Amino acid sequence: MTADRTAGRAGRLSDLWRGRVQEAADWLRERGFTGGTGLILGSGLGNFVDAVDGAHAIDYAGIPGWATTTVAEHRGRLVAGEAGGRRVVVMQGRLHPYEGLPWDELLLPTAVLACLDVDAVVVTNAAGGLNRYYRPGDLMVIRDHLDLHLQDPLRGLLADPAPPAAAPGRGARPHAVYDEDLARALLAAGAATGVPLHAGVYGSMWGPAYETKAEIGMLRRAGCDAVGMSTAPETSLLAALGVRVVGLSCITNPAREVGQPELSHQDVVEAGAMVRDRMARLLLDFLPRLG
Repeated sequence: MTADRTAGRAGRLSDLWRGRVQEAADWLRERGFTGGTGLILGSGLGNFVDAVDGAHAIDYAGIPGWATTTVAEHRGRLVAGEAGGRRVVVMQGRLHPYEGLPWDELLLPTAVLACLDVDAVVVTNAAGGLNRYYRPGDLMVIRDHLDLHLQDPLRGLLADPAPPAAAPGRGARPHAVYDEDLARALLAAGAATGVPLHAGVYGSMWGPAYETKAEIGMLRRAGCDAVGMSTAPETSLLAALGVRVVGLSCITNPAREVGQPELSHQDVVEAGAMVRDRMARLLLDFLPRLG
């Protein structure tokens, strides 16, 4: 990753927040938070940082301009080190649209991550399983998403809303968010480590209320395999800035039109804990495949 490319990403941001993003990115770069692969860890999945060698961390609240997460089990730290032989910068916890922040504050950490010289970002989340074949503890590679916030989270945040050209030889389709080559590499890592993986469509909703039975039916009929309250705004921004993206959902519960079980955030966290070891094994095999 060159400084020119990083500057090019900042240059794609609108005047509304370019200065704030650059200030935070410069501040973090001076402290060694730079380069390699970025990871965004969802509910119950933050323990991947235990696999990061030489880790050093800083709380979100200590980073210029960053809001801190208010959601349980989202530690709210940025961690840098090495994993799978790769330099990594890890967001241990994320901000969610339902936390009430405007889009420029909500997506500022994601924009900063893009400007820290990363060449790709792995975005993980906890999700309800809409596909009838999914079970709690399953993992799903996100091949596409349906953003149901019913407003463009990037509106006013980009200096040029036209998507950047895909790099030669990359697996990105025109206007695609998720990189096909990275998805294939993640599936290959699953096969190599014995971690079963689905591939499906993620539905992104506002939250924090869990979906009603009627909404579950709507999402299923719209072609969604899993549903959650994050990810689509973040991955849309990363792709718009020319960052290669791969998504991974941890299925925490079945989402049913009939017999929908009661669900709490603690249930989501506990389901995430079920897959921590598998997800760490998967990602540690995946990261070296990035070259």
